[in-house]
Amino acid sequence: MSHTQLFAVQPDTRERKLLGTITEAQLDFLTDNLEEEFEEDDDYFLNRDTLDYLEGKGIDGELAALLGAALEQYPDGVDILYICG
Repeated sequence: MSHTQLFAVQPDTRERKLLGTITEAQLDFLTDNLEEEFEEDDDYFLNRDTLDYLEGKGIDGELAALLGAALEQYPDGVDILYICG
């Protein structure tokens, strides 16, 4: 079974910090509800407004907590990147 790792990407250094592992359903939710800049896009900008939007769309609690923890570390927003493995 494959898994998907979700990372926060620091804006200045582009260094990745592992946020956690998400399910296929959680990844599908993100890709269905967030805007991709191009077809093969694998990252998204996340800020409080984005998380509020996802909560309105029915994000599951585990994924919301993971993204909320990222925003605690990066309150001005952060790019999140997913890597399927």
